[in-house]
Amino acid sequence: MSGVETLLTIVVVALAILFIFVGVQVTLVILDLRRTIRRLNSLLEDAILGGGLIRPDKLTGVLEFFRKKRETGSHGQQI
Repeated sequence: MSGVETLLTIVVVALAILFIFVGVQVTLVILDLRRTIRRLNSLLEDAILGGGLIRPDKLTGVLEFFRKKRETGSHGQQI
């Protein structure tokens, strides 16, 4: 084998190992993201529906506050 062929073989093997490593890392990140989203979904379900951290009446109260704040902004203007 000439020097160019040896160098090309080394580069191909190094890139293959690098791509395998990157693929494993991407898979682990996706699995971690999936686990995190599942936990967040469970937390939000418990918080809103289960009466835990956020009760539905308080959530609607917050939404009404933002609606009224938006409506009061137009009271000072003449039509």
